[in-house]
Amino acid sequence: MENLISTVNWMAFAISNLLLILLLVSSFFEKEQRAAFIAFLVVVGNSGLWIALNLFNHLKWVFFLNGVLLILLMVFGMVSLIKFFPPASQRDLSAVQRFDERDHMFSRDNLKSHPQLAEQYYAAHPEKKEIDEKIHGKPGIEEPGRVFYDTRYTPVFDAVFSHLAQTRSAAWGKPFANKKEINKEKVAQVIRELAGFYGAVDVGITSLKPYHLYTHAGRHAENWGEKIQNNHCSVIVIVVAMEVKMIKSAPSLPVIFESSRQYVEAAKIANLIAAYIRYLGYSARAHTDGNYQVMCVPAAVDAGLGSLGRIGLLIHPVYGPCVRISAVTTELDLPSSTNTKNSHTWNLQSIEHFCDICKKCADNCPTLSIGKGEEPFSRGFRHWSINQETCFSYWKTIGTDCGFCIRVCPYTKPDTIIHQLVRFYVSRNVLNQRIALFLDDLFYGRTPPLADKNPKKLFCG
Repeated sequence: MENLISTVNWMAFAISNLLLILLLVSSFFEKEQRAAFIAFLVVVGNSGLWIALNLFNHLKWVFFLNGVLLILLMVFGMVSLIKFFPPASQRDLSAVQRFDERDHMFSRDNLKSHPQLAEQYYAAHPEKKEIDEKIHGKPGIEEPGRVFYDTRYTPVFDAVFSHLAQTRSAAWGKPFANKKEINKEKVAQVIRELAGFYGAVDVGITSLKPYHLYTHAGRHAENWGEKIQNNHCSVIVIVVAMEVKMIKSAPSLPVIFESSRQYVEAAKIANLIAAYIRYLGYSARAHTDGNYQVMCVPAAVDAGLGSLGRIGLLIHPVYGPCVRISAVTTELDLPSSTNTKNSHTWNLQSIEHFCDICKKCADNCPTLSIGKGEEPFSRGFRHWSINQETCFSYWKTIGTDCGFCIRVCPYTKPDTIIHQLVRFYVSRNVLNQRIALFLDDLFYGRTPPLADKNPKKLFCG
């Protein structure tokens, strides 16, 4: 019996240390010094435990404790594989009040340059005037005096967003005169392959619903207040991943560099897909940063690409909130991805529950813009949202788009073997999630430090 226990001990020693060494190596290359140091200490302690058990299991009390430990580990392992989450209350979307893009903070900030539009808007929304005037009084994100302003580097994201604005005309166009006879399933597959080839990490398709669309345009003076009219029946949602190593420096300049870079990549893919569909003879419009008719997050959720997170962003099962999204609407009635192997709908309940218990983004938000309570009710339905006024005001103070909530999210980890195992682990049940959250706080810190200056190398994190 002692030999059997000894053999099982060595197996437990090897398996546990393999996982810990994977974490140690991964943390080292991710430059997570705290996680690497703690992982090293745990490897040493774990090794000492199993070696001691094997050396002294001839002692009755050690043999007894050894057996109890192995039984507990086996039970723990079996329980960890059980899939269980409390029934989630479904969102009732029957009475959703659509969002007016003129109410978006980006649109409201633009009003400072258009007095006539501002007069019109605040006549209808006098309650927003005081807070907006305070925000208007702050210099722009790109102007000197911001915390992370840099004479040489800050103009980079101005140039990127300027380029992005120049691509707006590629979003739409007339379809080819002769419609081609097509197989919709095969076209949908081509779209997924095309998106992946040009850099998308995920693609979803769903039927276009009224609440996916803004009610009125608001980002640009030339069409400000125009009613959104979109008669398409399908929406294709494109997800691109941001580099975690850039986001880790939040809220310094690399965050807005990476964010703007991926907005460009997402726009490129959406414009190509829209053009492809038009060449087939069907109308299509791309929806990209600064040029949306579609609200990408609810469309992405309906397409099975992830869950709505506490921070009001999409939480992708692999990349978490560390993504940027674009979309294409089309008259083509394409098959929904929620009915295919490309959907993550099997994993969404686990993400929603994790967001309920985690609250790490809320605890770390520099402006307390993220709620710590239950999912609030607004615009006719229950959904997460943030205080966009305090959030955007902070952006204008520091000179970047912050991103600290994305940085601290436990789902914002590189797609390495150890993190893949953890994602599978948290997708099983509520106990696993509690344990994983405790370990994430232990290894990475509950409240990691907020960057107060730009790193030396701004393009590599």
